[in-house]
Amino acid sequence: MDLNQTFKDMANTLKIAKKSDKDDYMQHLRLVLLGIAGIGAIGFIIQFVFSVFRFG
Repeated sequence: MDLNQTFKDMANTLKIAKKSDKDDYMQHLRLVLLGIAGIGAIGFIIQFVFSVFRFG
């Protein structure tokens, strides 16, 4: 593995990358928070079902 080539690739990636504008950032933030809330809701529902209905 060539360390110099790796650093050159990293530098090129940083040159190409652009900073997101506020609207784009807020849209990504909403999607991430919606995903976290969705996973949390699914976990809560599963825990609630198993606590209400004692299987076995």
